[in-house]
Amino acid sequence: MTTKKLPIGLSDFKELIENDYYYIDKTKYIKDIINSSSKILLLPRPRRFGKTLNLSMLKYFFDKSLENHKELFKGLEIEKHEEFELYQGKYPVIFMTFKDVKHSQWEACFSSIKTAVKKEYSRHRYLLETDTLYPEDKIYFQNILSSELKETGCDQALYNLSEYLHRHYNEKVMILIDEYDTPIHAAYTSGYYNKLIEFIRNFLSAGLKDNTYLFKGVLTGILRVAKESVFSGLNNLGVYTLLDKEFNTFFGFTEPEAAELLKDYDLSNRYNDVSAWYKGYNFGGEVIYNPWSILQFTHRKPKIPSPYWVNTADTGMIDSLATKGGREVKEEIGYLLEGKSVAKPVYESIVLYDLEKRDDLLWSFLLFSGYLKTAGEKGQKNTYQLAIPNREVRYIYEEMIIRWFGEKIESSRIETLLNSLIKGNIDDFEYLLADIVEKVLSFHDTGGTEPEKFYHAFILGLLVWLEDRYEVKSNRESGLGRYDAALIPKDRTKIGIIMEFKKVNERKNETPEQTLKKAMEQIENKKYAAELEAAGIKDIIKIAVAFKGKELWLEHSLLK
Repeated sequence: MTTKKLPIGLSDFKELIENDYYYIDKTKYIKDIINSSSKILLLPRPRRFGKTLNLSMLKYFFDKSLENHKELFKGLEIEKHEEFELYQGKYPVIFMTFKDVKHSQWEACFSSIKTAVKKEYSRHRYLLETDTLYPEDKIYFQNILSSELKETGCDQALYNLSEYLHRHYNEKVMILIDEYDTPIHAAYTSGYYNKLIEFIRNFLSAGLKDNTYLFKGVLTGILRVAKESVFSGLNNLGVYTLLDKEFNTFFGFTEPEAAELLKDYDLSNRYNDVSAWYKGYNFGGEVIYNPWSILQFTHRKPKIPSPYWVNTADTGMIDSLATKGGREVKEEIGYLLEGKSVAKPVYESIVLYDLEKRDDLLWSFLLFSGYLKTAGEKGQKNTYQLAIPNREVRYIYEEMIIRWFGEKIESSRIETLLNSLIKGNIDDFEYLLADIVEKVLSFHDTGGTEPEKFYHAFILGLLVWLEDRYEVKSNRESGLGRYDAALIPKDRTKIGIIMEFKKVNERKNETPEQTLKKAMEQIENKKYAAELEAAGIKDIIKIAVAFKGKELWLEHSLLK
């Protein structure tokens, strides 16, 4: 067991190593970046997966303008390779981060960008004391430091600084840009997207396109914003998304790394909990754990895991896009909540402005933002099976459904409904459920080709309100089949519940009573209560739900 401190929220590599924080070695990727055929690498990954820390690592490895930091890499993987002696401390570095550039107005956004640029120019302020800079260069440099430059001058800042550094050191320059797309997301949601795109395109193109002073460029972000939007003309750009095998374990923790972390902090007995909640991402065929959440869990050692990563997110954009998607998207979210996957085309380049026009882009946005994973190999026409990666992310979709309902029904009414259910007052539950269905659902909602999906998502969205007291399970194997929904009480002395939903088959002139009988027989014949019985639950209520449009009927029995 280790006594090292955990690097919670720490993104400076030097601070982490010098203060002996726990570190999972990612330095082997320095070699891959050096040897990559791409001069500029774009490495998009979800937020809080270690992008800033890794770029910081690159800065301290390459930077010639700093004191030599060879000691930081002592005993780490990169030290074993010849690239260590050949490249360590050999190049001046420009390092900028835009992770905090998120404002509701363009003026504030541009001011923040200027501050980020000024910070890096200030780090190289020593250039003003040399004869490297021409008089006009010094004027430009001073204008940056005094924040006086306008847009048309500031968009050349990346290129100009690379020229100044090359002239001074007679070496090509390493350019590192962290979270390049954070301002783009803010601009999209706040209405100044076109203005921001024009500036960022000019800023990046000047510094990266045909820059003879450039050794390598590495950019991180969440999305690959489409080439025509930002990276126009960058023919030397290599993009490695979470679909690619290259750099697939550079961000996040692999299974062996996660297991070693838990072992080092005497938490190996919690491995199953951690796996269910924070594992499940698929980066280029490698199973990856969410590093932010597993570190939080290891630090806090909670009895019950919590959604640490999702609670740091602003999901308003996702909520808005999913809501605009209409009935089909809501049905498919219900399908995902059942633990199933949906087949969707994946577009690696996204023009954010097109998200409102093209419903199909929603799924790519969710995948690259970390809210879905690929499940299986690529199909035809760039189609993938997409699924919810883990229990933590599932929480977001459940919360989304709760918000959808919350717009139409009072939370107190939901509480009354659910209290009736868990206390076994099923007649009251049926009356209240029918009333809520009448208020919330439309015939359009329930009239699709597979209305069971929508009812399923609707009921699950209600049941998640009970997750502090119950395990809410859906479409899980139990006995000889898969039940639709189950409530398994954490206090095993309480009532457990099994639910089965069926649509009344009007084409066969089926009555609601016949549908209910069929559903109850399925619960019995398939032995759906087996999982609850195995958990030691004595009192189990079996509930059959039949529905036709906005009408529904219930039948229940108590298994003792």
